[in-house]
Amino acid sequence: MKMFMLKSIVIAALMFIAVLTGMELANNGIHKMKGYDDPNFQNAVSINENGQQLNATFLGDEITSHDLEAKKKKLEEISAYNFFSSMGKKMSEGLTTASEKLIELITD
Repeated sequence: MKMFMLKSIVIAALMFIAVLTGMELANNGIHKMKGYDDPNFQNAVSINENGQQLNATFLGDEITSHDLEAKKKKLEEISAYNFFSSMGKKMSEGLTTASEKLIELITD
């Protein structure tokens, strides 16, 4: 069992490293394909930390904590009903109760 877990962790780590390497190679390939260094070329997501202030840019748009708070407030005001979310909650509650009853049945 220990060897299985060790092998699984090693394989997962190798896959993670392979994904990161692939992303870096793809980024370098994009830069090579352009043929020149464009200062206007931006990353999809960039995070800048200046002391205590944290600035994030997503696809060229500045994101601040005030924007997130305003969006959260707007979503709370809307309080939209999500059919799939409510169905998922009901299914999870049903599966939890069924598994609890099954475990009680088995252990008694």
